[in-house]
Amino acid sequence: MAVKQARQDFEWRGVNHIAMVCKDMAKTVEFYRDILGMPLVKTLDLPRGMGQHFFFDIGKGDSLAFFWFPDSPEGQAGISAPKNLPGSGSFVSANGSMNHLAFDVPPEKFEDYHAKLKARGVAVSSIRNHDNSVSQISNEMSPEVYIRSFYFFDPDGACLEVACWTGALKPSDVAHEPMTAEGVKAKGVVFERA
Repeated sequence: MAVKQARQDFEWRGVNHIAMVCKDMAKTVEFYRDILGMPLVKTLDLPRGMGQHFFFDIGKGDSLAFFWFPDSPEGQAGISAPKNLPGSGSFVSANGSMNHLAFDVPPEKFEDYHAKLKARGVAVSSIRNHDNSVSQISNEMSPEVYIRSFYFFDPDGACLEVACWTGALKPSDVAHEPMTAEGVKAKGVVFERA
């Protein structure tokens, strides 16, 4: 069976920005600009006292934006974001939530960034080498590892990931039909029958 091809009538160039909501914009600026080193590139006070909207440069012309609303409800771990980092408990969040945001970094700087964040007082997970084994995690680097990552929470409990690809993905990396809401694999969605 062949993998179905995507439509070619849109030109997608990446992420323009992702917009999240924070409780305290000052703490958000301190964390993302001063600890993670992301330049603050645009700030807005929203009209009619609605709040603020700030943008941070995350590289390649992409931005991470935050809204601050004076009347936002509190986030709920396990609903609006995971309760735990991967490998330390349930990583489930609600439908429609942002489970985590992964930042791409150069592979040669990956372990250095893990150490830098720990040194800056960020509670980071252990390094996870994702592979195609049954557990999908390897303690060691091998040719089967396709991405490396580690995770941490921001001041509002949003789960963040630092990740690096370890090689090019192959056609064989697309090998699973998607699940329906009822927990059944949907036949023919990913693969065309020959």
